[in-house]
Amino acid sequence: MVKFDRSLLFLYSENARAKIKDLSGTLKKSSQRLKYSIEKFEKEGIINNAHCVFDYSYFGIILFRVYFKGGYISEKDKAEIIKKLVINPYIVSICELSGEFDLALELGAPNPSRFNKELKNIATLIPTLNNYKILLNVVTHIYPRYYLIEDYSAITHIEGEKIIGGDRIIEDFSQNEISIMKNLQISPKIRLTTLARQSSINIKTAVSILKNLENKKIVKGFKYVLDTGKLGINKFRLFLKLHNVSKEREQQLMDFMLKTKEIVQLNKTVGDWDMEVDIESADKNRIRFLTIQIRENFKDIIETFNIIEFSKYYMKSYLPKYLFEKQA
Repeated sequence: MVKFDRSLLFLYSENARAKIKDLSGTLKKSSQRLKYSIEKFEKEGIINNAHCVFDYSYFGIILFRVYFKGGYISEKDKAEIIKKLVINPYIVSICELSGEFDLALELGAPNPSRFNKELKNIATLIPTLNNYKILLNVVTHIYPRYYLIEDYSAITHIEGEKIIGGDRIIEDFSQNEISIMKNLQISPKIRLTTLARQSSINIKTAVSILKNLENKKIVKGFKYVLDTGKLGINKFRLFLKLHNVSKEREQQLMDFMLKTKEIVQLNKTVGDWDMEVDIESADKNRIRFLTIQIRENFKDIIETFNIIEFSKYYMKSYLPKYLFEKQA
């Protein structure tokens, strides 16, 4: 693994809106030193794709994940495909894989019919993207990257788990709330004064709305995507097909995931797999060990499994752009 300030990277990537003076107080390091390190992270692309973590289920959005196989051959072809995909108003995430699948897209849609139409539009626009698997995302558990730091028990102001999706009551948002969220979607690190001005409201109202959205768990934080390749970190997604699952055994499995610091995300899904587990570590043997441990400890409920290596993210968000275009 390349050398870097792991504590700073952990804290800043978990809270993209963190203030340098607060980081300085937590890490007991000078603001000038931290500012230099953060600028280096950004310049080298180690941290990228700052995004607001919205809980899309409060908007009546259904999240679908589509895995594409054999979509391109050359780097030029890939670049053209990505260029077309990033402007799609229903796509919220694009990542490249290495192995059985080449690309994974996440699409947010109001219903399955709209998703199906949009998927056909993508296949028409990019004919090579015609071989795919579809999963319905039920709920996502996001865990902090505790593996980055040695003593994470001392970190008390980072939320231990974010749960996105599931069964929520759809909210009816005011125009001011929509304006605030739209600007946070576009620019997650936007200053509060700028946020208020671009939302056409005063600063006091803007601060109040943001706090209310956070208190209601509609806005669940601000994060960065890490370029794990540049950090020498391996990232894999483990796919699990489950059977004969009791509530007790499922809870034991979830507890294992929560307590394992290399596991950074878990998706419960409907489709070919029931669960997707994202594992990150500088040591590939550690990932292999964890995979074996999961299979052995839960062999009674794991029917089949697969594992695929992640390459990089090209886009990361939680709300589709069409939502704000529609509201506007």
